[in-house]
Amino acid sequence: MERIIVQFNIPGLTAQEYDQVWTELRNAGQSHPQGLHHHVGGQQENNWLVVDVWESEEAFRKFGETLMPILAKIGVTADRAQPVITKLHYEYEGAAVGAGH
Repeated sequence: MERIIVQFNIPGLTAQEYDQVWTELRNAGQSHPQGLHHHVGGQQENNWLVVDVWESEEAFRKFGETLMPILAKIGVTADRAQPVITKLHYEYEGAAVGAGH
């Protein structure tokens, strides 16, 4: 399988809404989504930026079946949450760090 980078740049999403998405994902049994290798998210001006590395586009699309209805529930329409998918060419994993580091 070919790893991919998935990037979301969601206008107007707040930190509270982002946290709510993760709460909903955990409630749906997706605290550790199958096929997700790395996830980062943070505020970028008035947008929320998310960058993931997935084991395959198929794994990401399967996760999207859970994610997209959760985003819709908090008011994020599909046109605001269009992922950009890029084939991963190179990956480096440095020392493990925690939130905010």
